[in-house]
Amino acid sequence: MQGRSGGGSRGSGGSGVNVAHPPVVRASVRILGIDPGSQRTGVGIIDVDATGKVRHIHHQPLVLLGEGDFAARLKRLLHGLAALIEEYRPQEVAIEQVFVGRSADSALKLGQARGAAISAVVLRDLPVSEYAAREVKLAVVGTGGADKAQIQHMVAAMLGLTGKIQADAADALAIALTHAHVRATAQRLGVDARLAWSRK
Repeated sequence: MQGRSGGGSRGSGGSGVNVAHPPVVRASVRILGIDPGSQRTGVGIIDVDATGKVRHIHHQPLVLLGEGDFAARLKRLLHGLAALIEEYRPQEVAIEQVFVGRSADSALKLGQARGAAISAVVLRDLPVSEYAAREVKLAVVGTGGADKAQIQHMVAAMLGLTGKIQADAADALAIALTHAHVRATAQRLGVDARLAWSRK
């Protein structure tokens, strides 16, 4: 029996065999979110693909208390972030900006912890984006006046997590989610990430 050939065939080379193409694999980017603190620094890691879909990877608070002095806390923070970066290999970092509406001593210590965290990531050539607390609340909850309980609830819902998330870790995940949203918007518009945020 003669098989069909010529222009009526489908596939490669007119053989009549349908060629199965492999599924398109969308590259994902791993984001490390950091909520700096002088007693506990929250850490949250997510993956985001080209469509903006996110996946939870890891979260935890880095507990800095229990050291002899504040300098030792900063050392623990540097070493803790270095170990997490080595283990999870993030490609981009998002960190919360310092909120100055507190005592001078607290603001100073928070600024130093934030500086130590930034140093830990830039020494490994990772790009850093900064977001104000109000921007993070707006992106995750929809209002800039959201409280911590609302952030914890929305972060768990967005990432499909069960159980209550520790507050500092939830804030860090919220920061990472904010960056994921901003970078997805930037890619869609073909603009710089911070310009994408300003257009929201």
